[in-house]
Amino acid sequence: MFDVTRHSVRELAKEHYSAEQIAGWMGDRTPDTYEALIAKGLMVVAERGDRIVGFVDSEPGEVTRLFLVADAAGSGLGKKLLEIGIRNARRNHEGPVRVESTVNAEGFYLRHGFRAIERGYFSHGVGGDPIEIVHMEL
Repeated sequence: MFDVTRHSVRELAKEHYSAEQIAGWMGDRTPDTYEALIAKGLMVVAERGDRIVGFVDSEPGEVTRLFLVADAAGSGLGKKLLEIGIRNARRNHEGPVRVESTVNAEGFYLRHGFRAIERGYFSHGVGGDPIEIVHMEL
């Protein structure tokens, strides 16, 4: 998941964020950072052959992460992962499903029924410069 996130940011976000933001995006994260997320049991991974090409993570009321490697973008895989993430976010939750979208992914979420609520910044919680995000809900 670490490598998918890093690759996705470098390739898919580079037109929307500064080189400094891209360079610091992962902050102090390491592959071990994702172990705790995996242990929660709500992460779904997409593979092509023996390669992980995307994943979605959620918790009640929120799709918390959805990342794809660049060569999987536009293939319909993001839509499938989002559907799984929404379904999981609705378990034990009534009301809107939220997502903190990167600027480059805003159009993707809009096409899938989300609406923008407000813009803000995310500091990663692990170092790195804040990045602009869009708070959205379905």
